[in-house]
Amino acid sequence: MLKRSGILGISGMSAHLQTLAMVMKTTSFSVTFDYRCPFARNVNEHIVAGLQAGATWEVTFLPFNLDETHVEEGEPSAFEDPVKVTNTLALQAGVVVRDTLPDKFLDVHLGLFRARHDESRDLRDKEVIGSVLESCGVDAAGVFDAMDEGWPLERVRQEHEKVVNDYQVFGVPTFILNDCAVFVRLMNRPKDGVRDPKEAVGFILDLIANNPDINELKHTTISH
Repeated sequence: MLKRSGILGISGMSAHLQTLAMVMKTTSFSVTFDYRCPFARNVNEHIVAGLQAGATWEVTFLPFNLDETHVEEGEPSAFEDPVKVTNTLALQAGVVVRDTLPDKFLDVHLGLFRARHDESRDLRDKEVIGSVLESCGVDAAGVFDAMDEGWPLERVRQEHEKVVNDYQVFGVPTFILNDCAVFVRLMNRPKDGVRDPKEAVGFILDLIANNPDINELKHTTISH
């Protein structure tokens, strides 16, 4: 009886791994980000590491302005507040690179997260953003010229408002897959070596795609 149970367990695990492999091979999905959030950093680093390791996902990286989620009734939009709008500068720069220099985007994307969280630099400072761009082989002046034209801020706002209106997204990182939006936190970074990035992201995609009955799963305490 015990032996049979063990065999079934192995068989079930094999089927699960096959599902993960299928998801990793075929899935197109989106993920939201705000460079200020460490959990967005963790998930986006896993996704980028997976892509760099050969995952064939088709990923759309969507900017999300966390300030907008905290605007009180009667207050101006964070996209219109001249003080708060400086918090979108990195998002704007990322969108310019994503849409005009896509081959540079992943490097810039990670670089902006690194500047904020590893180096404790201020992403409201254009000099900081410019140094990240230049270190990735991107002409900072050209990116800032595009930002001065206004379309990057408008695009950030449009993409933010679309995921809010279409999927009730409230934060980062949120995965959007098969017309479903799921907020996910990973506590570790790829460099921590807890799990292979492709496997970690594939497992999340599998949960979203094949387990719609699971609505919320959250540890009540955090292990250290």
